[in-house]
Amino acid sequence: MKTKWNKVFSSTDYFKIQILKGLLIKNYIPAIVMNKQDSSYNLFGDIELYVKNKDIVTAKKLIRIQEE
Repeated sequence: MKTKWNKVFSSTDYFKIQILKGLLIKNYIPAIVMNKQDSSYNLFGDIELYVKNKDIVTAKKLIRIQEE
């Protein structure tokens, strides 16, 4: 059975995404980062953070707490 990944956060700030990914992994939530920024100019596009279906609610709560 395939596991579907869902976007829970996006930003243009690479370091912010990496911090949030570390937070999720520390809380046993597998996370992947997809960088959709233009390779020539890092001004266009977002970097997105994805988690598995079963972890969406918990991941969003952790991200919301971190953002406060």
